[in-house]
Amino acid sequence: MQNNKTGDAMTDDILKLDNQLCHRFYTVANAFARAYRPLLSELGITYPQYVVMMALWEKDNITIHQLLQKTRIDGGAMSLILKKLTTKNLLNVVSDEHDKRVKRVLLTQQGKAAKDKALAIPKQMRCNFDNINNEEALELMRLVDKVSNGLNQALCEVK
Repeated sequence: MQNNKTGDAMTDDILKLDNQLCHRFYTVANAFARAYRPLLSELGITYPQYVVMMALWEKDNITIHQLLQKTRIDGGAMSLILKKLTTKNLLNVVSDEHDKRVKRVLLTQQGKAAKDKALAIPKQMRCNFDNINNEEALELMRLVDKVSNGLNQALCEVK
């Protein structure tokens, strides 16, 4: 096999960590988790649990299927999250009155009251982005949604 310096450089460049979009998302995800941890400690919940609670504060008494669609959390992870939040008396999972196979998720009084404590969290998080104006934040959300939607489509083949 012939050693092609130009080809090797291109191969090396494609594998450089600084050239990876995925690594930027990884580091941002970790930074978000670290930033949310102290804010959520008052509520006694983790970030994935907070996502579920936000979905329920938006619309309570929904099916687990609707909750999975809204949050995009994996089904196995959702089961664990719902068990933890039930143990913390923030929600209940009950059978639907029309179809016992369907499970509905309802906030408890304590879960509803937690919303008041959580109201300050988005503002506290936003102050971490002083270097991004509202227009840039909206554009960033649009671009991240575009990336997410692309990744959720069928995987493409590289030829």
